[in-house]
Amino acid sequence: MQYLDLKSLLLVFFLLPFLSACGLIAAGGMAAGVGTGVAMSQDRRTSGMFVEDESIEFRSGQRISEKFSSDVHVNITSFNRNVLLTGEAPSETIKEEIGNLVSNVENVRDVTNEITVGSPSSFTSRGNDTLITSLVKGHFMDSGRFQANHVKVVTEDGIVYLLGLVRGEEAENAEDLAKRVDGVKKVVKVFEYME
Repeated sequence: MQYLDLKSLLLVFFLLPFLSACGLIAAGGMAAGVGTGVAMSQDRRTSGMFVEDESIEFRSGQRISEKFSSDVHVNITSFNRNVLLTGEAPSETIKEEIGNLVSNVENVRDVTNEITVGSPSSFTSRGNDTLITSLVKGHFMDSGRFQANHVKVVTEDGIVYLLGLVRGEEAENAEDLAKRVDGVKKVVKVFEYME
């Protein structure tokens, strides 16, 4: 039996998701569409609102990129046309400019600007945030207290932001579960309530 050297193993590791996706598309022809359809069918937003949120994120990202290039690191999350901005900007002025830029994107109802002033976060920090997000989502699923896909989780520098269209009890359960995850510095609720 032959073993792969480290470079080959890393290449396979990084290409496997792409190859798997290509295989699914070739086999099914609509794997991406099916995944989006399943996500939309279990979402409390209408399918039109789901698509609108995706569009808001895309248009906001384009505007930020055109104006600030690589000077900032900003994550844009839209849920029910309410936008959460996280990441880093080099000054308070630029942070405010980004908030105003996104506020003027068509169909945006509200902007919660949680961008911090400072240097862009490191890839290590972003990787840690991705892990925390996965762990929080895992806690949601394991608990069975509410439908996990009703709450969107965004993590930036160990701070967990929770978005969604929820009932009061779901919001409290989500906050409680997120706080229990190692590495979480703080939990910020950016919910829209159904009650």
